[in-house]
Amino acid sequence: MANDKKFVEKITSRDVDFAKWYTDVVKEAKLCDYSNVKGCLNYLPNGYAIWENIQSNLDKRFKETGVKNVYLPMLIPESLLQKEKDHIEGFAPEVAWVTKGGNEDLEERFCIRPTSETLFCDVWQKQVKSYRDLPLVWNQWNSVLRWEKTTRPFLRSREFLWQEGHTLHATYEEAEERTKQMFKVYQDFVQDDLAIPLVCGKKTESEKFAGAVDTYTIEALMHDGKALQSGTSHFFGNSFPDSFGIKYLDKENKLHSAYETSWGLSTRIIGAIIMVHGDDSGLVLPPRIAPTQTMIIPIAQHKEGVLEKANELLERIRKNNIRVQIDDSDKTPGYKFAEQEMLGIPTRVEIGPKDIENNQAIIVRRDNGEKITVSLDELEEKLQEILETIQKDMFTRAKDFLINHIYEAETLEEMKTLAKDKIGFIVANWCGDEKCEENIKAETDGFGSRCMPEEEQKNVSGKCIYCGKEAKHRVYWGKAY
Repeated sequence: MANDKKFVEKITSRDVDFAKWYTDVVKEAKLCDYSNVKGCLNYLPNGYAIWENIQSNLDKRFKETGVKNVYLPMLIPESLLQKEKDHIEGFAPEVAWVTKGGNEDLEERFCIRPTSETLFCDVWQKQVKSYRDLPLVWNQWNSVLRWEKTTRPFLRSREFLWQEGHTLHATYEEAEERTKQMFKVYQDFVQDDLAIPLVCGKKTESEKFAGAVDTYTIEALMHDGKALQSGTSHFFGNSFPDSFGIKYLDKENKLHSAYETSWGLSTRIIGAIIMVHGDDSGLVLPPRIAPTQTMIIPIAQHKEGVLEKANELLERIRKNNIRVQIDDSDKTPGYKFAEQEMLGIPTRVEIGPKDIENNQAIIVRRDNGEKITVSLDELEEKLQEILETIQKDMFTRAKDFLINHIYEAETLEEMKTLAKDKIGFIVANWCGDEKCEENIKAETDGFGSRCMPEEEQKNVSGKCIYCGKEAKHRVYWGKAY
């Protein structure tokens, strides 16, 4: 790693104080900071560039499944929000209201959107008349506002960026299929592009989204052993459409209810990237979403020919569709190395007089510090190979960490011991009674239900870990952000 410790000394070790480490990395990597509006963030260039790549990659995956992007207003009339009772009750404590327009009191107050189900239904009730109008598979990239009491950068803020997909279908089966399809899109994106392994499954009744029939979640495990809900897909059935009077005529001219889904992933996924992959030197970014994939650092750049060669390599690498920059500032090489490591840039290319003489360059991997000597004649090819290797290795390391932090408990006492002595997920049987679910969380110091993976719900046998009744579900329990 870098010799210049200017940045590293400002970062608390992960194992000393994980929360402080996280805050230090966000600050020193200049990802975001708090604005003058309490609980709201300024997304700085380094952080927003990561979000742009997430948005680009995920949007491409969406469109491959037939999704179309739209944009709806940020204000929701109170009368519109009240049309779905369960929904408004779930969000009431977090809603911010607009009561004035200029100097005049509004006749009806407006909610600043915490989510947009009601807005989409309001549009659909005017557009949908016939089965020919369906399905509608829409998504919008926007911000929402939820008046959170406690905030942390990326993980929880009052205003945050996300995408929210909303779809309307003619049949229950088609809507349910779309719910699961988008659930799978999230799984593939987070594991393939972000190199984050997941535990995935259905939420319990008490944990599902307000107004949903079913909620599916992808759960990532952070380095401190806490879970982070990283994306959700909801099946709403026909509760929202019926509340808004959305009906369609079938081929026999008979009137039918429509069925709705909703799915979202937000900027909290940047927090997951930091906490899954980062180390005591700062960020470690997966190459597929890193804003800069390699940084060229000229060594002894004052010497004749060094900068010229570095800029020549810059153009060569750029032509091979690798996101590359050059640091030709007057900072010391050690400072440049430390800065590149702090920002999580996956590789750096070092080129100096001796390297030029030997027709070579040094590629240094950010994830493990390995230095690789490469001929300049095959630099671009080798760099591509190394970036792909880094992507795979980062996933493998994170997967090993996840696997090694999943424990099984057959009794409540075993679960209490694991909750006290270990970090990670605990897998245990549950009868399906919400009271047992509440008691398990209370008696294990906050290990709540995270999800019920579908493949583990087949042939469940044994007793509920709390009440001893016949178990209906295998549940992953954990502390969460």
